[in-house]
Amino acid sequence: MKAFSPYQDMIAKQQIKQRLIRLLTNRAVYHGAFWLGMLAVYSMVEMLFTGMGFFYTLSNTVIRLLLLGAAVYYNIYVLVPKYLAGKKFASYLGFLVLVVVIISPLEVFFLYVKSKDEPEMQATFLSVLNWSFVPNAFVLGTSTVIKITLDWYKNLREKQEIQTETMQSELRFLKSQINPHFLFNTLNSLYALTLKKSDTAPDIVLKLSEMMRYMLYECNEKWVPLSKEVNYIKNYLDLERLRQGNHVDINFEVRGNISDQKIAPLMFIPFIENCFKHGLGHHLTQGFVNIRLKVEDNEIDLFIENSKPESMPKPLHPRSGGIGMVNVRRRLDLLYPNRHTLKIDDNPKTYAVNLKLTLNPGE
Repeated sequence: MKAFSPYQDMIAKQQIKQRLIRLLTNRAVYHGAFWLGMLAVYSMVEMLFTGMGFFYTLSNTVIRLLLLGAAVYYNIYVLVPKYLAGKKFASYLGFLVLVVVIISPLEVFFLYVKSKDEPEMQATFLSVLNWSFVPNAFVLGTSTVIKITLDWYKNLREKQEIQTETMQSELRFLKSQINPHFLFNTLNSLYALTLKKSDTAPDIVLKLSEMMRYMLYECNEKWVPLSKEVNYIKNYLDLERLRQGNHVDINFEVRGNISDQKIAPLMFIPFIENCFKHGLGHHLTQGFVNIRLKVEDNEIDLFIENSKPESMPKPLHPRSGGIGMVNVRRRLDLLYPNRHTLKIDDNPKTYAVNLKLTLNPGE
């Protein structure tokens, strides 16, 4: 017999749990369980107080529950949606009392007719007529509370599902914008070097190949290993070193231990790309980019600083870019709510970004 691996065993347990949840949340199952429980309780109480046999008591209980069941379902499917949900509280209460007033004498009447050969039991049923209103009112009131609670839970779950799906759709959309943005800039770098017939073009092709492999196959996941994200940054910076030449000093320092931490893919690159596109890219003959990534357990501190000219030239045409920076802010809000801080310092000669993230160990 083939042994299950721990992973297969975990999957099997999850499947059993899901089947059990589906079974317990099936309407027919929990409605049936409720009425079976009512049948048992009503029968035991009547047997205790009357001393009658099991089958006689059971038949009486069935009569009671048929009437009570009709009243309960009329309450939860007609009265609650039409009056209580519409905030017509006085009308709802009036109809609920009317239902109790109708079914209680009917219940006694049917039991009285059923016991026509037993005068003592008929007398007993007539004597408890006034008291029969109490349990019926209690059960109908309980059904209202249960209906309201279940509807609230259902609406809450549907709202959470809609919010989750909306967030997932928005994240997919944002990511689909980010990937072409990186590809566009990287191809521009390669194009510039091929025009110069630079010997570094093949190196850029290799770097681009590795970056594209990461973007196409790794970044489809919600979370990626931090080590792979760091490797992607190194490749990107190597590409920029080849493209920028000697007039830009690029430094990347990693402090701390990178182990099994997970992070959202392409979270840091828009900030780094911004250094080169909107800082060094404005005719700066000599500049620098300093990047420090500090990792302490599940805390990440990213600091980026780049030089820039004192007076930024006005573009001939309004810039339509900025997709990366806008998207990364939105992704931070969606993926790291209340678990990130972003500080940007735009000084006359430098531009600095400090991003702090708190990772979730369960991610």
